[in-house]
Amino acid sequence: MNTEAKLIKTKLGLLGLAEQLGNVSQACKLFGYSRDSFYRYKDLYENGGEQALLEKSRRKPNVKNRIEAELEAQAIQIAIDFPAYGQVRASNELKKKGVFISPAGMRCVWLRNNLETFNKRLKALETRVASEGLILTESQIVALEKAKEEKVAHGEIETHHPGYLGAQDTYYIGTIKGVGRIYQQTFIDTYTKVAQVKLYDRKNALVAADMLNDKVLPLYEESKIPLLRILTDRGTEYCGAREHHEYQLYLAIEDIDHSRTKARHPQTNGICERFHRTMQDEFYSVAFRKKIYQNIEELQTDVDLWIEYYNKERPHSGKYCYGRTPWQTWNESLNLTQEKMLDSHYQKDVNLQMTGETVTGSGEDQPARDNLFDWNGQPGLQTPRFFEIIPRENALKNLAPDR
Repeated sequence: MNTEAKLIKTKLGLLGLAEQLGNVSQACKLFGYSRDSFYRYKDLYENGGEQALLEKSRRKPNVKNRIEAELEAQAIQIAIDFPAYGQVRASNELKKKGVFISPAGMRCVWLRNNLETFNKRLKALETRVASEGLILTESQIVALEKAKEEKVAHGEIETHHPGYLGAQDTYYIGTIKGVGRIYQQTFIDTYTKVAQVKLYDRKNALVAADMLNDKVLPLYEESKIPLLRILTDRGTEYCGAREHHEYQLYLAIEDIDHSRTKARHPQTNGICERFHRTMQDEFYSVAFRKKIYQNIEELQTDVDLWIEYYNKERPHSGKYCYGRTPWQTWNESLNLTQEKMLDSHYQKDVNLQMTGETVTGSGEDQPARDNLFDWNGQPGLQTPRFFEIIPRENALKNLAPDR
């Protein structure tokens, strides 16, 4: 019995009890209705029967308050083009194009067109692509429709500047007919959220090291900052004996420290886990519905284009980004890394000026010195040189022995 049938049965019971008792007030008191409601139900029943007792909503849509048809069409279009966008992000993206729809207005449009949830928007995208002649395989549909539970992060990762800590993880994309298994190596700078991604057909220590060598370290070398530490899970592609493990050996050669997540707690590396969900929702779920890929290289080309958009155009609301793009955060925080670099506070070779030395040359040129005396005014003594990396303030305490 549905809700409407229960309501009708209750109202009929009220009318029948009042007739049996011969007392309307007593019947209304027992059923919890007012006398006004009783007489209204009685008139409805006498004129229209049981169907007249159904609840009828008094709310009537006010079409005059709706947005224009052109704006509603654009709100529907962005829901299908970017099904992972929520109402706030979709509203912001339309504002960039000069189309102003509030987040609440965006949700009203989606409710009217059955697009209010992510799964419904995905289904609408699939229907539209199918109507244009693109047929998806069953395995693709199953992989894309599979529900993903949101991982809850416990605590915060300690990070202070770009290069302080990088997070790396392996993400299994799926098996594509004609291509095979596809794995994604993901690296994210935990401070700026700048991401790098490369696809492989396997997961092992060699491809994990190749990811760092091909994508990650060139990025840091270009900005002239070091990568100090990497956080990974305890997978076999990241952990092993240094003598026989390519990834561990590569970290040792590049002088990068290695931290591992807590066992059976993937939330420790939650930055990569959350990025994987974002990329699945905003890229893979859309790309596999629009195009059938023949090889990994073809998919890698589209992945690189999306990563370029993610790093340089898509605003990030995470910590330290504050609504800026990851690349803006990277460029504006490089000074933090340079201030922390020990090389800028140390020197390898210190020359002390000889007694009686005169400096010649213009202010813009490299000064030239005319030696009048030897070290400390004593002939025959050589200027001391420091062959160790020592702080400037402790220079006089670490003189190299005469050779």
